[in-house]
Amino acid sequence: MSLSALPRTRPRTPKFVLASVSAACALTLSACGTTSTDASAEGNTSSSGDCAEDSSSTSTDPVSVTDDTGHEIALDKPATKVVSLEWQYTEDLLSLCVAPAAVADAQGFTTWDTAEKLPEDTADVGTRQEPNVESILSANPDLVIIETTSRDDKTVGQLEDQGIPVMAMTGADGKDPIGYMKDTFSTLAEVTGRGERADSVLDDFDAKVEESKKAIESADLETQEFVYFDGWVNGSNVALRPFGQGSLFGELGEELGLKNVWTGEVDPAYGLGQTDIEGISKVGDANFFYTGTDDPESEDFVDLLKKNDIWSNIPAVKDERTHAFPSGIWTFGGPKSSEQALDAYVDALTK
Repeated sequence: MSLSALPRTRPRTPKFVLASVSAACALTLSACGTTSTDASAEGNTSSSGDCAEDSSSTSTDPVSVTDDTGHEIALDKPATKVVSLEWQYTEDLLSLCVAPAAVADAQGFTTWDTAEKLPEDTADVGTRQEPNVESILSANPDLVIIETTSRDDKTVGQLEDQGIPVMAMTGADGKDPIGYMKDTFSTLAEVTGRGERADSVLDDFDAKVEESKKAIESADLETQEFVYFDGWVNGSNVALRPFGQGSLFGELGEELGLKNVWTGEVDPAYGLGQTDIEGISKVGDANFFYTGTDDPESEDFVDLLKKNDIWSNIPAVKDERTHAFPSGIWTFGGPKSSEQALDAYVDALTK
């Protein structure tokens, strides 16, 4: 199976990776969202996280930013009514203390991205793959953020035809995933006038990296080699997706002094590979980290792994060096999701 044949409706798969997918691998989406737009955010305040105590200022100056497609977004003042069509940007806005006017797949975000709390009355404009343009327009946004590699995207065209500024972001950069994550966060901060808040959040992230690195250095690890993966049930088999070089979670592990030993083929943007139980067994001396599954609508791939003799005989499994990360850590998120991942690495290896 090719790398492009990733399951189209898998909740943890970013929109860009879903562009060309095999129907044979499709799974049921855990949450499709609604198109209600009864509520919309007014102003620049979010109830999420530590925003109640946030004292950083909000700029009111005109803004001009360039998105990942090279398109310039020029606004007379920072955007305050922002619609996010991808979970990463929803998380980033909340971390910046900006309540989104509306989001794509609010229920899915609440399930799979626990780094930030989305206000319950946030309007939902449909799925990330096929947002409802009429619902987006009903939110009366002054900016829409979408994940796409081209401004030829149908949704971009429909919104721009209505005079709505659209910021198009590619979602990942396999050459520097951590740097891209931070740059994306800073870009959203610039367009919303929340640069001071962004500096504070990124300082916290950098401090978390150093703190976590010291914790790993102090641990008496049998090996520093690791592989991170998630998976799903494909018929009677388990499909595994290793996070190789160029993946955000893989690079976060390496920031801690660990060594990502997945060397199989990966896609250039997200650093994601594809294998099966036999394939993952070839790096079985490494520590295994994986995303836990608690989706009631999907069969747990971990349960199926445990019934497999090849899996049971992998050194990491025999030595109890397999570690499940909490399922609510979004593997394609922003600084706050990345902090959750760092904590999960440290907890797995030091407790």
